Amino acid sequence: MSLKAISSKDAASLDKDLMEIGGWSLDQLMELAGLSVSQAVYRMHPPTSGKNILVVCGPGNNGGDGLVAARHLAQYGYTPSIYYPKQGKNELYQRLKTQLTNLSVPFVDDLPVAIKSADFLVDAIFGFSFGGPLREPFPTVISQIESSTIPVLSVDAPSSWDVESGPPKQGPGSKFMPEALISLTAPKPCVKYYHGRHFLGGRFLTKSITDKYDLDLPVYPGIDQIVEVGVSGEGRL
Repeated sequence: MSLKAISSKDAASLDKDLMEIGGWSLDQLMELAGLSVSQAVYRMHPPTSGKNILVVCGPGNNGGDGLVAARHLAQYGYTPSIYYPKQGKNELYQRLKTQLTNLSVPFVDDLPVAIKSADFLVDAIFGFSFGGPLREPFPTVISQIESSTIPVLSVDAPSSWDVESGPPKQGPGSKFMPEALISLTAPKPCVKYYHGRHFLGGRFLTKSITDKYDLDLPVYPGIDQIVEVGVSGEGRL
């Protein structure tokens, strides 16, 4: 299987096409992304392996994907909690927070304590649009995740990584290699620096979109929203 990575510029353009031409709303895309993330968690870490899932969210759409994933995880029977140090302000994020509050999903303030009690962590801090540098509180947050011993699933890109050039050469995130990565829609170039389990989520693209961006995506099995793919040293999947 050989999958093409998509640049951050093309990923942003693809999202724009989906909304302006394809008829998709941001809410729908975020819902499908978060559903894919939740299925990857279930595949890696079923509830019998430990139900305490810590979802660490950033202020943008990647964080929104994490909020959606947490809602699905709560419905699957997990006990998710959210660390959301710099919260998105728009109405969409507020509604996602309300949905979680209605499910009694807690928002926690002490990350080190939350990590100690978690069985699994979802890194939904930064996605394909991240270009650095890190600003507080995120250098501290990423250092705490990086030094933890629990398994981590990163959403779209390991947080702190440049979408093109991969992990930073030094400082927070330079040694961050999560156990799993879920690429949304298509892999990003930084995947060539990644070593671990790799999932793809994005079972909604039309042929016109895949043709326009020259994507060679796999067939999703059954009713799954994710497919697991391998990564070679050259970043081809």
